[in-house]
Amino acid sequence: MQRYNPFEKLNIQKPDPIILGIESSCDETAAAVIRGRKILSDEIASSATLQAEYGGVVPELASRAHTDEIARVVERAVKNAGITYQDIDAVAVTYGAGLLGALLVGVSFAKAFAYALNKPLIAVNHIRGHLAAAYLDEPTLCPPFVTLLASGGHTAILHAKSEGDFEILGATLDDAAGEAFDKVARVLGLSYPGGPHIERCAREGEPIVPMPKMLKGGGGYNFSYSGLKTAVINYCHTKEQKKEDYSKADVACSFQKAAVDVLVEKTVSAAKEKGVSTVTAGGGVAANGYLRESLEKACQAQGLRLVLPPKRYCTDNAAMIASEGLVQYRLGNFASMDLTAKASIPLAATLQTVQSRMQKEK
Repeated sequence: MQRYNPFEKLNIQKPDPIILGIESSCDETAAAVIRGRKILSDEIASSATLQAEYGGVVPELASRAHTDEIARVVERAVKNAGITYQDIDAVAVTYGAGLLGALLVGVSFAKAFAYALNKPLIAVNHIRGHLAAAYLDEPTLCPPFVTLLASGGHTAILHAKSEGDFEILGATLDDAAGEAFDKVARVLGLSYPGGPHIERCAREGEPIVPMPKMLKGGGGYNFSYSGLKTAVINYCHTKEQKKEDYSKADVACSFQKAAVDVLVEKTVSAAKEKGVSTVTAGGGVAANGYLRESLEKACQAQGLRLVLPPKRYCTDNAAMIASEGLVQYRLGNFASMDLTAKASIPLAATLQTVQSRMQKEK
């Protein structure tokens, strides 16, 4: 059987291809199948409960969990989609960014799987996967629009000019929003992952604890969470050293408001400046209820359409990887079998097109 060569000009593209997505960048082993923008199945095996015992993700434990689960998760995804392996038109896999050992499990499996089935392989930037989650919630969504990306490793505002072309308007200068949520939760004695526990705790409090300002107008569309995180840590430690009582709920509520309000303000401002009528959001922090409510109110006030993926598709999942895989499939961006995992990749990075790769190799 002749093996699929991504650098040969083959007429393989379909209008609504069936794509298998595989995600293993952190502590979620996930596989999903989509046909066009319709989700046929979405399976996740998480090691978060195990990781919580250590207060965060232990890379070695995550890698072992992926190794144990990936074959079963993919099998369930294909079975529940009601298709056969040969029905799959392409295999999309997260190749970065994330934990290197965890990524290697997914990439190695996806390469072997695609090779065995003689199917094209698509390398997906995990962060662009978060952006592509919006397409699953609204199949008619088309650029241009402005996207808020807020996850554990990245915080940015992007202008989507087309499906494959994003302009970075601003990004975090230090800590990401999700990272700050996790670290503040740890200081408050809350469990991992920090985001949901901060949100739950904040419901019982009031935003009365002083917080530093978060790079307002003078900061353009950039963000800085290091100062906010440090302010919370210093406030709590000072209270504890003086043996003074303080409300964890008030701290959580104050921190959440300071962390989220600036995200909403700058996202809406960027949409107005770029003259777009639609705003989307992605990443784990986009599952935060206060952010979702605040963004909805702000968009309504400015007459903007808001496309928010369900919370399930804001956190790590394979459906979003398959969705970005569809984007790259339509662009003709396929990977070769020398694909390897990368712990860190630029946000705007995409694979070279088939044509440019062919020219480079000549």
